[in-house]
Amino acid sequence: MLMPHPADADARRAVKPVICYPNDTLPVPPLDMYRRAFEGAEKVSEVFAPAREAACFRVPAGHMFRISSVEGPQVGDLNLWNANDLSERFYSGKSRALHGTHLTTGERMWSSFPYLRPMATIIEDTLHWYGMDQYGGSVHDVIGTRCDPYTGNLLAGSQYHHCCHSNLIRALADETGMSLAEAEPFVHDVLNVFMCTGFTRDTGQYFMKASPVRPGDHLDFFAEIDLLGALSACPGGDCSSEHSSDTAACYPLKVEVFAPVSGALEGWESPTVNGYDGTHGR
Repeated sequence: MLMPHPADADARRAVKPVICYPNDTLPVPPLDMYRRAFEGAEKVSEVFAPAREAACFRVPAGHMFRISSVEGPQVGDLNLWNANDLSERFYSGKSRALHGTHLTTGERMWSSFPYLRPMATIIEDTLHWYGMDQYGGSVHDVIGTRCDPYTGNLLAGSQYHHCCHSNLIRALADETGMSLAEAEPFVHDVLNVFMCTGFTRDTGQYFMKASPVRPGDHLDFFAEIDLLGALSACPGGDCSSEHSSDTAACYPLKVEVFAPVSGALEGWESPTVNGYDGTHGR
């Protein structure tokens, strides 16, 4: 039974929102330094995430990496870990709380508790022009989790193995020598690279639409700490119609890693772990 609206319903709705985490006190990344370092950097490695598969890559602190669309419109699911301690990993929820639902130039991928420090900083985004569209959609979200076989089974009774969750598990297991069962707990919520998403205004449901990405578009990052990354070329392709599919047009994604020349980062230091004392009131 639906309850009647209170007499002051409109007044309650009209209360102005308050930003939960004002971010004007966050450390400001030295983007000019990072960009200058990238301009003179040397490419040291390159990997491709094949269509409907994932690949791992490593980026030392102070290096840069670029994720590129190379053959056709394609979105990717990105996991990041501290290369020396997999328990420190990308925290999409806190990154969303600090920056918003979608990340772009100058914003950061933050790590999980108890570390909570910058893992990577976005220094260039060729899709920055897209902004927020009329539907509330934007690019590079931290609101979706990743396509996975469990939700597919729940909703459709399927047994689909090339979803991003499974792709990332296989890639991490291959990279580290772990079994699939050992690797799965380390796979986490992602940065949805190039994906165009938002929430419907009427029902509040997560939606996707055709990504604006085209070959040549890229997202550039500065590695704040030693990183192990895994990128899945999503089986939804550009996510214009299907989320996990063997029939959607899919393409590989390229990851390039660059080393700065000597002296390009003079004065820069990798961020330390969060300064909270860890006593939790005891």
